[in-house]
Amino acid sequence: MSVAGAGTAELTPEQLAEVRRLQGLYPDKRAALLPVLQLAQDACGYISLETEAYVARLFDLSPAHVHEVVTFYTLFFREPKGRHVISVCHNLTCHLLGAEDAIAHLKARLGVEVGGTTKDGRVTLLSVECLCACEMAPMMQVDDRYEGPLTPETIDRILEGLQ
Repeated sequence: MSVAGAGTAELTPEQLAEVRRLQGLYPDKRAALLPVLQLAQDACGYISLETEAYVARLFDLSPAHVHEVVTFYTLFFREPKGRHVISVCHNLTCHLLGAEDAIAHLKARLGVEVGGTTKDGRVTLLSVECLCACEMAPMMQVDDRYEGPLTPETIDRILEGLQ
């Protein structure tokens, strides 16, 4: 996806061909919306309002419908994210076993609030509903790997390992 102007997304011919291929996999092309949004995010780094409107036109959907999808799923980012994404589970098991303390420690160490990205663009901190790893509670996902149970010491070790 190339950027024609600030926040304006336009698919390359190759990416548009991939959209059409994905849409052709399903009886209703709307079923390809999630992978197309992922393609757009991979290309741009995040999903802007302009990108939402562009994708909506590709599917003959309203921009509001695409916006609802983007804001529902935690895997889509509405602004640039850090090189690393830390998602801390705050569901019941993790909450009862110390997720609040883990989040507080991460906020203090990173100097950001939940939903924020460090000034150097290294880390985005999220709090998410469930990561399906209660046996590791309290736990977090760092990029594509699960970490837990969390203590201040394990959090510090993990953060020190991030480039």
